[in-house]
Amino acid sequence: MSQAVGLRAAAERTPLLLLGQGADPDAERGTICPGTVPEPSDPTLVQRAQAARAALGDDVFVLGHHYQRDEVIAFADARGDSYKLAREAAANGAPYVVFCGVHFMAETADILTPPTTGVILPDLAAGCSMADMAEISQVEAAWEDLRAAGCGDAHGAADATFPAAITTVPLTYMNSTAAIKAFTGRHGGAICTSSNAATAMRWAFEHGQQVLFLPDQHLGRNTAVRDLGLELDDCVVYDPHLPAGGLSPHQLRAAKVVLWKGHCSVHGTFLPEHVDEVRRRIPGVNVLVHPEVRHEVLCKADYVGSTERIIATLEQAAPGTAWAVGTELNLVGRLAQEHPDKTVVFLNEKVCFCATMNRIDLPHFVWALEELVAGRVVNRITVDDETAHWAQVALKRMLALPGS
Repeated sequence: MSQAVGLRAAAERTPLLLLGQGADPDAERGTICPGTVPEPSDPTLVQRAQAARAALGDDVFVLGHHYQRDEVIAFADARGDSYKLAREAAANGAPYVVFCGVHFMAETADILTPPTTGVILPDLAAGCSMADMAEISQVEAAWEDLRAAGCGDAHGAADATFPAAITTVPLTYMNSTAAIKAFTGRHGGAICTSSNAATAMRWAFEHGQQVLFLPDQHLGRNTAVRDLGLELDDCVVYDPHLPAGGLSPHQLRAAKVVLWKGHCSVHGTFLPEHVDEVRRRIPGVNVLVHPEVRHEVLCKADYVGSTERIIATLEQAAPGTAWAVGTELNLVGRLAQEHPDKTVVFLNEKVCFCATMNRIDLPHFVWALEELVAGRVVNRITVDDETAHWAQVALKRMLALPGS
């Protein structure tokens, strides 16, 4: 059995656990939330959160991601996207960080903060569907497939069929597990955000002939085509559930960008017809989307930007203008409330919340704070030293990029 096949077989044996009903000690994320979480119907939840927050004082720093529900983000000391919040945590120096986001965000905060800082995720089942679409053994198997095709780290096949090795540079979106970030660091790659993806991809092509983009195919494709001017045919999609990703060795070698078959469960729901429908419904509307949307949607939009850019665009927009925003429901609803002088609607009226982000609700938040008040640290997220080291290497390469 080849190494790639063995790694893929190991990934396929990973057990499927029901949320809250089990935990796998070898998995990247557990699912048990120990202790007694208050009932959502408890009328004193807000008062309990206020009391616990006051009792903890400067010993706790609460981070709230933009996609978080309003009743939780109301208690946040800082709001932002995942990387901004992780850096805020590192700069704050509080003994405890309560991250109201998802698992990979808390991992990044643990990587960037000193060992004396405890990073707490109020519900361990708050994962990220996109990040979970790239499991480390799957990525290692994909790298072996690239090596076998004469790509990867340039130590793959080199014979009459593949006479010259192609250097592949992994580029990993911030929305990824610590293990994938570490893989990227070990193999000469860098991390990117939705704001600097184009800069990072240009850097990658300065260091190799091919990019492996993880784990969001849409951001990778949109960056390659829209920002770097590549053709759609320059990109191929690697499906970790198919032998060799569903690609031949020649397809792997010919590709300039190998896209991982992953996507955001929210941004991936937007379709071109949603843009057409909102333009019919609201004449003169400006369509503003996140770069994680499908390429066909991006091509129909008027503006494209990261979460922070979407917020800034609405803040700078002229009163009376109309905007259809293609991103998560909590954020769009909040933007509509904050800008009553503008018309702000969802690009798709049936768009869903980020289901995993919404697992961080007020009951779990109250429970985590009250446990801290009682001297018990629950749901602490820790990244082992080796993984943290190589993830830091990849993050530092990103920070060295122009404009970072």
